[in-house]
Formats: sequence, C-alpha cells, structure tokens
Amino acid sequence: MSTINTERFQFSGKGSEYFRIWIVNLALTLLTLGIYSAWAKVRRLQYFYRHTSLAGSSFDYHGDPKAILKGRIIAVVLLIAYNVAGNLNPIWGLVALGVLLLVLPWLIQRSLQFKLHNSSYRGLRFSFGGSTGQAYKNFLLWPLAGYASLGLLMPLVHQRIKAYQHGSSRYGTENFLFSGRPGQFYRIYLKLLGFILLMVLVGAAVAGLTGMFSLFQDATLSPEAKQKMIFTVMMIFLGFYFLAFLFIGPWFSARTQNLVWNHTALGENPMQSNVRARGLFALYLTNFIAIILTLGLFKPFADIRLARYRLEHLAMHPQRSLDEISAAQVRATTATGEESADLFDFDISF
Repeated sequence: MSTINTERFQFSGKGSEYFRIWIVNLALTLLTLGIYSAWAKVRRLQYFYRHTSLAGSSFDYHGDPKAILKGRIIAVVLLIAYNVAGNLNPIWGLVALGVLLLVLPWLIQRSLQFKLHNSSYRGLRFSFGGSTGQAYKNFLLWPLAGYASLGLLMPLVHQRIKAYQHGSSRYGTENFLFSGRPGQFYRIYLKLLGFILLMVLVGAAVAGLTGMFSLFQDATLSPEAKQKMIFTVMMIFLGFYFLAFLFIGPWFSARTQNLVWNHTALGENPMQSNVRARGLFALYLTNFIAIILTLGLFKPFADIRLARYRLEHLAMHPQRSLDEISAAQVRATTATGEESADLFDFDISF
C-alpha cells in the first residue's frame, strides 16, 4: 500500500488554561446541584476538540447543553425509578431492570449519533449510521451472551461493539471501516488473564518470602512484634497488588487502543496508533501521585497530559492530501443533502 505522507494528530491544550475552565465548571456544577454539568461538558469538549488538530486544521464540537441536560435527566429518572422499584419490591426491581436494559441500547445509539453529529473537522460534520437493531444486538444481546458464558465471550463482545462504533461512523459521506478480528481481541484478553495469574503467584511468593511461615513458628516473638510483622506483610502485599493493577490497566488500555485504531480507516485512508504501555504507566502513576498530593487540584493537568499522549501517538496515512479528501466530502455532502440529516436531540453520556 502506497501512502503519500503521514499526518499526525497534534494537541495544543495547556494545563493552566484548562484549569480555569475546570475550576469554574466544578464550582457552577456544585452551586446548581448538577444542572450546569451539561454546559460544563460542552465547554470541556470544545476546549479539547479545538486544541486537537490534524494537518493544520482543528476539530470542533457543537453540542447543545440543553440537549445534554435532557439526556441526563432521562438517565437519572431511569436510575431513580430502578432503585425505588427495587427498594419497594424485588419483583418490581426486576421489572424496572428489564425496562432499563431494553431502553439502554436505544439511548446509547442516540448518544453516539448526537456526539458524532455535533463533531466537525474543517467545517464538515461527522455522523453515525448504526441502526437500532444493531445497537440492541451489540449492547444487549452480545453482553448478555458474554455474562452467560462466564466471560468467555467477552473479547468477542468487545470486538463487536468496536466494529459497530467505528464501522458505522462517517465523515461527510465517507464511511469509516473496521477490520479488527475477534482472534486479535482474544489474544489481548488471554495475555491479560496470564498477567493476573502471574500477579497472584508472585503475590503469594512475596508473602511467603517476608516471613509468614517463620512468624508463627518463632515462639520468642512477642504478640506486639507478631502484629507489626503481620501489618508489614499486609502492606507489602497490598502495595504489590496496587502497583500490579496500576500497570495492568495502562497495558490493557494501550493494547486495545492500538488494536482498534490500527484496524480503523476512513475509506482508503488507514489510521495508526502506537501508544506504549510503559508510557501510559508512567503517566498514570505520576498523575495519580500528583492528584493525591494536591487534593485533586492536579486533575485538569492530568487530563491534558493524558489527552496529549494519546492523541500525539495517533496518525492517519492518507492516500491523497487531506485538502482533497475534505473538499471531495464537502462536494458529496452538498450534492446528497447529508448535512441536513436529522438532529439527534439528546445525549446520555457524562
């Protein structure tokens, strides 16, 4: 496959700038008992979209806060109804859960439509063409099959969901394509399972090497000394598991992001992601420590750092210039009237 160049995503957001948006959003959300959260989401997404660029042009977000608020009210009402019904009567709780499960795929589909319809690049909107039937298959039937199989089908569920999300998206009239296979997802999940089993074995070895056996064999130790030793062993054990899980999360996130985007293309123009697990691990660890030390005030800086790392490890390999691609899509959209598609009027995502 011959490509003329590589266009890398760029992110120009700054922690100090975003901190001002974040702190105002937080204050107004608290003062309005959560109502302002819809406007806060629009301000947040506009900042990240407008500071993300490809080939010198930035993205933009056009979501209506009132539509987002409407979606959140729907989501909150459904959750309250489920909890109230469950507290009043277990049977009613099951009925409410069934209703929630039946409505959820449709709500997710509408949310995906809303998000892409309100996202643009070079003045041209994205869109989502996934059907309601596909939404029920991928967000209800496949997950239920995954749970019924005791997790054995979960990699396949993951693959089907990503195929639905990426394969149903469009830029103008150009379709995105997704070619990731179930076997590729299974390989990642099997490695994840191997890491977890290894973590359990190493954890047991750590506990043994720190003296658990001698602790109960040494009669000369006082009860206070035994308690201190037990506490020390527990702290070592918990610390090991904390670091292990802190590594497993970034590893899984990096592998799945690379798998999904390396098998996504906009028409004949493939995408590429090369996120490294150790890079994400270092970022997560330093962000976590900084957030703890600043009592949460480092959170917006952490968001900026993570967005920059993920986006600047993402690229497109266009077969022709992006100027030509965008111009062709503008002409095609104008000719077919795609830009006047239905406006999806609510979003349940947070």
